Amino acid sequence: MDDLQKRTWAEVSLKNIRNNYKAIRSALPRGCRFLGVVKADAYGHGALPVSMMLQEAGADYLAVSCLDEAMELRQGGITMPILILGHTPPRYTQTLIENNISQTISCFAKASEYSEIASKLGKELKIHIKLDTGMSRLGFLCCKEHYEEGLKNVIEACRLPGLIHEGIYTHFAVSDEEGEENEEYTREQFKLFISFIEDLGSKGDIHFEIRHCANSGATINYPEMALDMVRPGLLLYGYGDTKGKLGLKPGMRLVTTVSTIKIYEPGTSVSYGRRYVTDKKERMGVLAIGYADGLPRISSNKCSYAVSGGFAPQRGSICMDMCMVDLSHLPQVDVGSEVEIFGEENSIYKLSEAAGTIPYEILCAVSKRVPRVYKD
Repeated sequence: MDDLQKRTWAEVSLKNIRNNYKAIRSALPRGCRFLGVVKADAYGHGALPVSMMLQEAGADYLAVSCLDEAMELRQGGITMPILILGHTPPRYTQTLIENNISQTISCFAKASEYSEIASKLGKELKIHIKLDTGMSRLGFLCCKEHYEEGLKNVIEACRLPGLIHEGIYTHFAVSDEEGEENEEYTREQFKLFISFIEDLGSKGDIHFEIRHCANSGATINYPEMALDMVRPGLLLYGYGDTKGKLGLKPGMRLVTTVSTIKIYEPGTSVSYGRRYVTDKKERMGVLAIGYADGLPRISSNKCSYAVSGGFAPQRGSICMDMCMVDLSHLPQVDVGSEVEIFGEENSIYKLSEAAGTIPYEILCAVSKRVPRVYKD
């Protein structure tokens, strides 16, 4: 990176992400497909570079949230299968078909609309049926009293002309969380998913080439649920393997620099709101990063960042473009020194815990004004 631009940047290691892919893939049952989740700009890592790497590495499928994300990949040269997890207005059915993009179907009404347009075009749209087994978000209702009606709706949807029902999937709500209750809930979701698929076959003669339900949490915690394909998201980028089973490494390192250093006397208030007041003489550094870059303001006064020789506690309210750190015990840190907000030296979990959120949000929040620097 040009030194004149060295303010704040995100180093993305495609090598680490590639190694994570290989580690996850090696743990899968033979013949199990790998779908890489690259929605939200690959969780901030760059959808096109990550997708190109996955395509070259031999991944089977990609998943995005919307048509705009899918078209960005197609226009960037990605030719491998893409699944849209969210809603696409039916008027774009032709675009989906012409670009070989598979669409999630979450209810009969939407299936009917896609079918009508595809039939008029004389073409077919690949679809994946989404079942709501307990996430209570998108999907055909199939829990308890909704089971029989859901079964009927899915059978009718799959029989509509102009649709190729390639896959069926569900999403787990707590597969990444520990505890007996969470495990029981996940297993109940899985049991319902398998039972529903079996009944689709026996009662409607409806069968699918790809059954998938294992998100990051299930891929690492419930390997028996891999079925025909897994959908790692956060796991692919180096997080979620809390027990270190696969030896994953973070794909991103968020870095900033010290722009100014000042010495403050005891009793000096720091930043907006005067939420931090020095109780001794302190050597305070101003960092060139703030909440406009994606640093959560709610983590003010609750976290530390990695510097040469240790960790610098963050002080005062985080501002839009900068924040302050205590360098009193770190005399070697000077103006221009690099500071790791998160990465291999400073786990993203520390920052997400300080902000009361999850690593997903921290990664996706790294703003577009922060340049991505690809290390390999």
